[in-house]
This record gives sequence, C-alpha cells and structure tokens, in this order.
Amino acid sequence: MGDTQEKGTRRIEQRAAKRSSLMLRAAKLLAESGEYVCIVRDVSATGAKLRLFHAPPPDLHLFLELADGERHAMERVWHREDHAGFRFSCEIDVGRFIRESGEFPRRPLRLNLQHPALVGVGAETCDATLADLSQHGACVDAAARLAIGQPVRLEVPGLPVRDGRVRWRRGGRHGLVFQQAFRLDELAGHALSLQPFGRDAADDVLAVPGVARCA
Repeated sequence: MGDTQEKGTRRIEQRAAKRSSLMLRAAKLLAESGEYVCIVRDVSATGAKLRLFHAPPPDLHLFLELADGERHAMERVWHREDHAGFRFSCEIDVGRFIRESGEFPRRPLRLNLQHPALVGVGAETCDATLADLSQHGACVDAAARLAIGQPVRLEVPGLPVRDGRVRWRRGGRHGLVFQQAFRLDELAGHALSLQPFGRDAADDVLAVPGVARCA
C-alpha cells in the first residue's frame, strides 16, 4: 500500500514539474470567427490552461498568439466557467514559450478587426475603417490625411468614444494613441462585440481583475 501511494505521489510530482505557472500572461486566440483576448494561466509541452473573458469561441481548432507574435496551433478539450484547456498540435518548448523569445519583439496585444468607424477632428468627421484595437490605441484607415500629433476622436458604433492623437501615418493608415486606455476586460468585451460571434456572446463577458506548427 505504501509503495502504491509513493508511486502515485511521484507521478503527480513529475506531472507538476513539467507544468510551469504563468499567472496573468495576456495573449490572444485566433479563430475563424475572430480574435479574442485571453490570459495564459499555465502551460506544459502538450497544452495550456487559459482564462477567458467570455464564453469560448465556437471554433475547436485555433491558434494561441503570444506578445512576440509566435503562434501555436491547438484544439479546445474542455471548458468550465471562465477557464478552458487546450491541447497543442505538437509539443512546444516550454522555456521558449515562457521567455516569449520569438522572431519579433514583444508588443502590446492588438486585435485585428475590420469595422466601420468615424474619426473626428474638431467639429468635422471623416469615414474610416477600424483595422486593429489595443488597450492604448487603434489603427484606422481614414479617408482624410491626418497630421502627426493631431488631436482626434475615434467613434466606433457600439464602443465608447475615445479621444487621442495621431502617432504615425503611412498613406491612409493612421496609428492613434488614446488619452484613456481600456482595461483588459474592456478590450475583450469591445472586441467581442465587433465580431460575428460576439452578437450572441457579448452579454456573457466576464470581468477579470487586476503558432508554431510541427515541421
């Protein structure tokens, strides 16, 4: 009996040793239905446990993208309340995952969207398309050419109006920085509401405090 208990304890310890805790590491899920904010809670070579801000997207097969742009193909295997477990398509390097030492530098979480918008400059507005959204800013394709540093107002149907400034410009594409940032759970809810899946799931948003493929 003692030997059996000892072997069981060793197996549990071995499994625990292979899993590394990643408290509150923001990332995003890429799916056919859109892009969604999540938090990586822990990871192993074969899978990850994520905390979600809303019901999981309907897609079973999707990608997890880290702050360094590295993507991991995976599939959902379980979902309970605001947590979900995913299995990677192939084993990953846990150390590399934790360090986020991919090909690109780490950058703030940006969600790629295509949604009609207006950019206001004083009393005037111009048509625009919201291309991506982050906690601290947005990228828009604007019909008018805006000056670097110009104060602007971003109006997106369904989202609160955000005041900011033009940080950069490339042709008709403009990068905006907000005066007031979104909280991470706010960003998750807004992104959800702007995507097809969000029309059914936006009321289920959960506030949360405080892919490399096989060769």
